[in-house]
Amino acid sequence: MQAGTPLKDLLFPYGVEFPCGGKGRCRGCRVRVLDGAIEPKPEEAAILTPAEIREGWRLACRATADQDCVLEIAQFEAAILADHSRFRFKARSGQGVAIDLGTTTIVAQLLDLPSAKVLAVRAGLNPQAAFGADIMSRVQFALQGGDLTTPIRRRLAQMIDELEPAGAPDVVVVGNTVMHHLCCGLDVTPLSHYPFETPYLDAARVDLGNGVAALFLPNLGSFVGSDILAGILATGLHESDEPCALIDLGTNGEIVVGNRRRMVCASTAAGPAFEGGRISMGMRAQTGAIAEVSTNGHAFRCSVIGGGAARGICGSGLVDAVAAALDLGLIHPSGRLVDGVISLVDGVCINQADVRELQLAKGAIAAGIGILVRRWGIRIEEISRVYLAGAFGNYINRTSARRIGLLPFPEEKVEAAGNTALRGAKIALFEESRDFSELRARIEHIPLGSDPEFQENFVASLAFPVGDGG
Repeated sequence: MQAGTPLKDLLFPYGVEFPCGGKGRCRGCRVRVLDGAIEPKPEEAAILTPAEIREGWRLACRATADQDCVLEIAQFEAAILADHSRFRFKARSGQGVAIDLGTTTIVAQLLDLPSAKVLAVRAGLNPQAAFGADIMSRVQFALQGGDLTTPIRRRLAQMIDELEPAGAPDVVVVGNTVMHHLCCGLDVTPLSHYPFETPYLDAARVDLGNGVAALFLPNLGSFVGSDILAGILATGLHESDEPCALIDLGTNGEIVVGNRRRMVCASTAAGPAFEGGRISMGMRAQTGAIAEVSTNGHAFRCSVIGGGAARGICGSGLVDAVAAALDLGLIHPSGRLVDGVISLVDGVCINQADVRELQLAKGAIAAGIGILVRRWGIRIEEISRVYLAGAFGNYINRTSARRIGLLPFPEEKVEAAGNTALRGAKIALFEESRDFSELRARIEHIPLGSDPEFQENFVASLAFPVGDGG
């Protein structure tokens, strides 16, 4: 490589896209300098924030390399949802770290406790993913003697160190029950077989090594973890006079219905379709995935993450595609495809098995919602606000979700709430008592697996609504 070579010329052969044609008008070709140096160009200040420039981010279409460098390519990353929302707090001294320990990704934020200002952010993949993409695969790995506790503790300690806190910070961690058990070194056997009831629900202190300790917040029930407790704190559902719902859509769909006086919660095994799993051309929401589908007459119009050629379809794109196909008459309300396969763009299609997987996922969620609403004692129409938590909830099209019968609520009541787990963990840093015993006493956990209504409601929820889902 010659000094002064444009990064655009170097990176394009490796598949890096330049959505605006390399004119420096968008952020689509961002790269971060991990090793070496690339001086920022003056025009980059109009696109990148000062903090991003300080952290080494550059626009590949503007930058030139005068020396060998190691780069991080933003296009090749899956989206990781952080949080910079404001919230009420009572000032404390020192610094704190809030961590959202997800099955796939981890996000950590360093906070100045006197001001609640976010000082630094780190995000990355959960190292346990090397031993299984889904939580039950990891449970089986642990039951066979595999160690998933050491790698996750080591990774959390590393991320905290990368945040460069001043002294020993106060650390709060939230996650689902399997992440809780594995991080805390607890026996996962109760989570591996019926009735899936675990005695390990309380908050637990975790030694991460090097003098750093963390508090993993308590669970609400088997497969309803502290990430949902944090979601309640983040949305203020526990302070609402009106009945609201909190829904976290994923392989396990967690649902909470209630208000400040009483709440009911449950988890339902939706399967991996919302994350692109078990879909013939499914993939996570990353470069090359169809994330949005609309129609132009009788043709599909697809939006691809990264702006290049489509390599597959992620969960939000699948929901859109099926909703659009229903409107075009390509799928019957029963779920049967008229022609056996639906082509979206060249090389990417969905088949009958894909539609069935989506039906199973949306049927489980819809059945869970219906049971909790009735158990709380109201009708669907009486829910005043619905909060969708997590990355999938942040990107899903509400119209499409209603069209397929996934979310049986008026669109104006549904709100993408972002990373409520991380926000709730930050709120917990300012709480004097973190066992949340008073709040937990107001929440009833309903195990749907043993609920006599669930199977009947699940079967009834499999078909797609006729019309717009209303």
